[in-house]
Amino acid sequence: MDAKVGDWVVTPRIGKPVEVQALWINALCIAATWNAQWQASANRALQSFKKRFVDPLTQALSDNVDVDFVDGAVDRSIRPNQIFALGSLPFALLEGEAALAVLAQVEAQLLTPLGLRTLAPSDSAYRGHYGGTPLERDGAYHQGTVWPWLLGPFVEAWLRVHGGAQRDAGAAAQVRTRFLAPLYAHLDHAGLDHLSEIADGDAPHAPAGTPFQAWSPGELLRVERLLAEFEHIGP
Repeated sequence: MDAKVGDWVVTPRIGKPVEVQALWINALCIAATWNAQWQASANRALQSFKKRFVDPLTQALSDNVDVDFVDGAVDRSIRPNQIFALGSLPFALLEGEAALAVLAQVEAQLLTPLGLRTLAPSDSAYRGHYGGTPLERDGAYHQGTVWPWLLGPFVEAWLRVHGGAQRDAGAAAQVRTRFLAPLYAHLDHAGLDHLSEIADGDAPHAPAGTPFQAWSPGELLRVERLLAEFEHIGP
């Protein structure tokens, strides 16, 4: 979330952003697989994360805590950054009802046929159309604009929660129908055999940015690899 116009940082991440904590705790967990001395630190960080980031009202995750270095200040904006606590990293930080709460919020507020919005439409800062002047475009870039590559972390999180340890092939079939079919339909829309960089947050989610963006089809290919594992092992 690096949009900046002059001195205006559109989405500052000062504090303890949820995605950075997911990365940090995963680093500790990975270190613990190599050396057990890191396990206590990983456990302590994970428990602190659950205590400080879970929103008591929604049970989903806050976007940032200790905002602007103010101890206890919390930003409860509904953004896709929270999905990295469940998907795209080796270790999921939540499971069970807590994981379901995050998935439910992201699906209800952020999911579109072409990916995840960067901010919920219910937020006063939401911008549903990417266009206009450079100021208007950068102001919308991470304030509601859809990013197709974010569907990769979402789908992986969905598979972890709904596919189970047994790698249910039925879950893979649902993913193809519900989440991937619109992406495949888009391959012939903006750039031949490619997925666009971004799209409008508002329906009909018109594509914008470059029509050839490597990380968009890259995440689609990664999801296909995940689905192949489910379809090979499942019943």
